[in-house]
Amino acid sequence: MPYTEVRGGRVPIRMWADPEGVEPQAMDQLRNAAGVPWIHGLAVMPDVHYGKGATVGSVIAMRDAVSPAAVGVDIGCGMTAVRTDLTAERLPDDLRRLRSALEAAIPVGFRFHDEPVDPSTVPGLRSRGWDRFWEGFGGLAEAVHPRLERARRQMGSLGGGNHFLEVCLDDDGAVWLVLHSGSRNIGKELADHHIGQARSLPHNQDLPDRNLAVFVTGTPEMDAYRRDLFWAQDYARRNRDVMMGLACRALAEQVPGTGFGQWISCHHNYVAEETYDGVDVLVTRKGAIRAGAGDLGIIPGSMATGTYIVRGLGNPDSFNSASHGAGRRMSRTKARKTFTKVDLEKQTRGVECRKDLGVVDEIPGAYKDLESVIEAQTDLVEVVHHLRQVVCVKG
Repeated sequence: MPYTEVRGGRVPIRMWADPEGVEPQAMDQLRNAAGVPWIHGLAVMPDVHYGKGATVGSVIAMRDAVSPAAVGVDIGCGMTAVRTDLTAERLPDDLRRLRSALEAAIPVGFRFHDEPVDPSTVPGLRSRGWDRFWEGFGGLAEAVHPRLERARRQMGSLGGGNHFLEVCLDDDGAVWLVLHSGSRNIGKELADHHIGQARSLPHNQDLPDRNLAVFVTGTPEMDAYRRDLFWAQDYARRNRDVMMGLACRALAEQVPGTGFGQWISCHHNYVAEETYDGVDVLVTRKGAIRAGAGDLGIIPGSMATGTYIVRGLGNPDSFNSASHGAGRRMSRTKARKTFTKVDLEKQTRGVECRKDLGVVDEIPGAYKDLESVIEAQTDLVEVVHHLRQVVCVKG
């Protein structure tokens, strides 16, 4: 659908969502973002909702500046998916056993590996240059240096909240593995450190919202943030690579002879250097994926509503972006107060997954309708595959 333009402080707000349906707090955040001095443009995705520091589902392009809160605290959070050569009838009859095998291979929640994963033992791993990557840890902010061993052991772990690992079927009955995770605790600590640094800088004291404090190009603070940011984005990508390799091995052990195709991967909390209207800008996507012409992306729903594999159409009005998922329609606290274990069981019928109160805040009813979100961005992406989960692993 064409976007709706809402008046902003310095630039218009381009919205692929009905402004009347967005929470007032989120609209306030968007108007504040549109008023910062360095803003070049602001696009809003159909899964938009209020977020800590900055709006989830916002794409902010700035000239010579970047706001760490507009990236989010899980730097590099994103998705990876791979299609297998299995079809539905070749899956084990006992999907609970398959779920248990995946949970045994990949730590979930607050758990992590007893020892760091040796990348050379992970089959099909796409990431290279591991020694050089870990050497880069020494150049990060000193505040995180004591976390090296924890970061090593969390590499290849899922985390909790809305992170997941799923076995899915597409419309042709092909089996896919799909996962969602990010940079774990090390990414959050780096984000928190730099958000605090930005808020203390003199040029940020008169902003409409101090949460949008920025670093400016050419300053030591910006250089330090970019160094840590890009390392954390790389950590998140490698974390998903390791997990997908471990998941592929676990599935192949359950169904010997399984083959795997192309891996699709995309960040949805990150910064990229891009050019629009002849201007070099820093684009922060918080709860949004890149959808340049031909780019493959992944847009998930919830524990029982599936995932879309999409191809970007390269719409410059959205800064080549699309939504990162269905987006929450209620907070976790409200979901816990609204829904019961029985509700969760009903809404996840047919999916092998946890069905206890520990994950009721992730119930499908707490999320927006995925089909409506996809329909709202037909000028941003085209659908390639629709996946339906049969197994869902949550933290």
